[in-house]
Amino acid sequence: MALFMTPAAPADVLSGWGEGLSGLLAFTTQMCLILLFGHALANTDPVRKALITMARVPRTAFQAYAWVTLVSCISGMLTWGLALVVGGLLSREVALQMRDRGVKVHFPLLVAAAYTSMSVWAMGYSSSSPLAAATPDSFIVETLGSTIPIQDTLGTPWNLVGIIVVIPLLTLAMPTLRPKNNTAVVQLPPDLTAGSIDKTIQHVDAEDTSPAARIDSSRIVPLILGLGVVAYLGWHFATSGFDLTLDIVNWTFLAALLLLSRSAFELGQLVKNAAATVGDILIQFPLYAGIMGVMTSTGLGNMISTFFVEHSTAATLGIFTFVSAALLNIAIPSAGGQFAIQGPVMLDAAVELGADPAVITMAIAYGDSLTNMVQPLFMLPLLAIANCRLRDVVGYTLASMLVSGPVLLGVIVVAGFV
Repeated sequence: MALFMTPAAPADVLSGWGEGLSGLLAFTTQMCLILLFGHALANTDPVRKALITMARVPRTAFQAYAWVTLVSCISGMLTWGLALVVGGLLSREVALQMRDRGVKVHFPLLVAAAYTSMSVWAMGYSSSSPLAAATPDSFIVETLGSTIPIQDTLGTPWNLVGIIVVIPLLTLAMPTLRPKNNTAVVQLPPDLTAGSIDKTIQHVDAEDTSPAARIDSSRIVPLILGLGVVAYLGWHFATSGFDLTLDIVNWTFLAALLLLSRSAFELGQLVKNAAATVGDILIQFPLYAGIMGVMTSTGLGNMISTFFVEHSTAATLGIFTFVSAALLNIAIPSAGGQFAIQGPVMLDAAVELGADPAVITMAIAYGDSLTNMVQPLFMLPLLAIANCRLRDVVGYTLASMLVSGPVLLGVIVVAGFV
């Protein structure tokens, strides 16, 4: 597009791309830490025990589907990294509990119910777009000249109303998708037993009594570090109010991880296991930064922004942004990477039209989360945890997208006109 739609020569495009590759290194680290801490936190012993306890709550098939949806969506409000692991483990444990009670539940639908968290996470605490827009020195500051406070995005009445509407709606809708014919129900194999959520964390050799081993097996080190992070967070909120940035969100999860780890050794094991999940982000984000560099250096970004300015109004730009974000997510499945590319373009258009940048920011976040239901990248870790196939699940996730989509779009429409 840059070669054929702008005056840029091939050398200009190559130069813009190469120089842009390193443009998102800080943002890349922040995105990796969100997933890393969320994954590790979900695998701590207290969280796993809580999941086994929670899996005993539902008594009927309807309750099982609804319960997995509700818990997954609520955990998604905290962080998507946590929600994917919690959803996978909970869906498996609920299926085991139901089978042992003689209640037939369709396991692929339970897994799809767990994945519904990815259609609502953008409205919650770890939403990439509004947190990036609220973070000082982020790439958005270069576009707007200032940050967008979290109170103008995630903390708005219209976002909170959207949460109140969409989560109960999904909780009630997912059980209606269950197979009507019991012969179509797919249950877990009989050799798996309830209460046996896999534990992959090894522990220090009990026979090793060296000072280093005693320190590794002690809870003192992570506890002191965790209390230190908590103390800093308390000071931050006391002096700055409820001022959320990507860093502050990450440090809250770091504090929880440190406090819930039983030893320094276990903490290292949790992080080591979680590190395998961040490879996709590490390889994708420099490439997204390169695309951003091309769009900035050649003027392609301004050209696309001008197109939206000419075909939108301040009230309707949010609708165009939502739809384009939903489509772009198919090619750029990372919300942070998508916002890095689409955010400056759409926010430039918002400035030109006098539209609210906060609404445009949330429109990008909502559109991205909508098509997560048919974009398999982030579904793959969940499927691996649940040991389920994509083709068995995607029909149900598509149905959930048709439920949440009108709500998300309706919120943006109302916010844009208000």
